[in-house]
Amino acid sequence: MININFTQEEIEALNYERYNYPHPKVQKKIEVLYLKSQGLAHNEIRRLCRISKTTLTTYLKQYIGGGIETLKKINHKGQPSKLWEHASTIEEYFKKNPPSTVAEAQAVIEDLTGIKRSPTQIRIFMKKLGLKFLKMGFVPGKAITPEKIKEQDEFQEEDLEPRLEEAKEEKRVVFFVDAAHFIYKAYLSFIWCFARTFISSPSGRKRFNVLGALNAVTKEIITITNETYINADSVCQLLRKISELGIKVPITLVLDNARYQKCLLVQSLAEDLNIELLYLPSYSPHLNLIERYWKFLRKKCLYSKYYADFQVFKNAIENCISDSHIKYKKNLNSLLTWNFQSFKNVQVLAA
Repeated sequence: MININFTQEEIEALNYERYNYPHPKVQKKIEVLYLKSQGLAHNEIRRLCRISKTTLTTYLKQYIGGGIETLKKINHKGQPSKLWEHASTIEEYFKKNPPSTVAEAQAVIEDLTGIKRSPTQIRIFMKKLGLKFLKMGFVPGKAITPEKIKEQDEFQEEDLEPRLEEAKEEKRVVFFVDAAHFIYKAYLSFIWCFARTFISSPSGRKRFNVLGALNAVTKEIITITNETYINADSVCQLLRKISELGIKVPITLVLDNARYQKCLLVQSLAEDLNIELLYLPSYSPHLNLIERYWKFLRKKCLYSKYYADFQVFKNAIENCISDSHIKYKKNLNSLLTWNFQSFKNVQVLAA
């Protein structure tokens, strides 16, 4: 058996590179050495990594001969791509300017290196470089300043999480409150089909408003609905409806800073009903659990669905809301976890 004495620094480097190195084959080689550093038997390493005895011996000898840098060398058959000579330049550019399409990447790479390759070759190169085709997310522009991130983190740790822990122990009931406005129109989505499919689209002149309170534990929704506007009176109706549930423990409503939710009328009624109003920091929709629920609801009952008239449209939304905590219990338990997005280490596209 080949014995290798690993330093703690080497183990940390292997642990990092086995997940972060852009080439999957190199990741596998580094994984083999990491498992070796953890004292696993050779038979077990071969079983977990699905490699032969000869391959395992080769990887170990490569590491002994030149360390982790030797493992990063890949002996490609045939002529190596000239693009790899410019890999660091391309990688640095794409970190700051991610391309939207392969065609755009193709043009940029040709401008940077003078090398022209087919779209297929460019796609393969980008994948090997570590790029992934992911949908962009968005945040309010003022939500990711250092001061705002600090405020959000402090709110989560000092105000929100302690109340959620009490809710888990049935010492408190926490509701996440927000309004959704469902316009009577076609909601389009991607579908698997043999030819492009079309659905009829209503005029979009009507809308169904739902002010909801999501129970953080049971995932049940309490709602106030109308076809006009959500205002302070709507919030007061919701407060009375929650109060009538006969809950015997403290009640907290987590909600944003909309004027109709923060006005004196609402605050006075909440105080009279002994309901705590916990207002989120500004620009913090990611801390409001019900935001995820509204997105889930649209996907389940609106996307690629046609409703012949407005009443049927409203009924579909109300029916989905009323039984979602039962019908989609497994989905909601997975979706509505108390793991909230943090913007500390996210990549933001420069202007």
